[in-house]
Amino acid sequence: MTRLANLTWVEVDIRTGQEPVLLVPLGSTEQHGPHLPLGTDTSIAMAVASAAAARLPGSVVAPAVAYGSSGEHQSFQGTLSIGAAATELLLVELGRSAGATFAQVVLVSTHGGNAEPVQRAVARLRDEGRKVRAWGPRWEGDAHAGRTETSLMLVIAPEQVRLGAAAAGDTRPLASLLPELRAGGVRSVSPNGVLGDPTEATPKEGRELLQAAVDQLVAFVRRPETGEEE
Repeated sequence: MTRLANLTWVEVDIRTGQEPVLLVPLGSTEQHGPHLPLGTDTSIAMAVASAAAARLPGSVVAPAVAYGSSGEHQSFQGTLSIGAAATELLLVELGRSAGATFAQVVLVSTHGGNAEPVQRAVARLRDEGRKVRAWGPRWEGDAHAGRTETSLMLVIAPEQVRLGAAAAGDTRPLASLLPELRAGGVRSVSPNGVLGDPTEATPKEGRELLQAAVDQLVAFVRRPETGEEE
């Protein structure tokens, strides 16, 4: 796997070849309960993109975008949100710049709150004739800082997981929570910031989830463009 930040400008063409692909991990800096770090989404995006790049000749992993649209978590200390409009603008300008070097840009987004600005940015860039696509994992399970993300972090950065502090939050399905979330943010439904139950998370499940996501991303990059995002 090659990280763009570790290359000099003269090494980029040598490492990537004639059809270079840039994978851009998109995360956030936001609360993930009392047991997971603020950089959880960013760590997951970087892990998936890096593992996929190792299987995709000519691909490079960009430095992660660690800020996004996280306003629903703003009432928890440490959350840093730049909002939907700024996230969209950042990705549009990044896509325009990356297009000067890379034949294809794939945004690897693992923060649900970025979904709408990512979609708008990709649509705008594609209207300009740029080869930019977006991909996000399709993990079933709880919505935020629960079993799914905790299992993943037990594999990606186990030293950052405070299992002793893990506790269930609001375990209702996300669809039933959305009206309250939109009105009052995450704290209005979950004082500890968790949407789900992380107490049964395991490294075994984390490895399976990570492998499935990497397989999906590799297949997405290799598949001919259809104009659709995942």
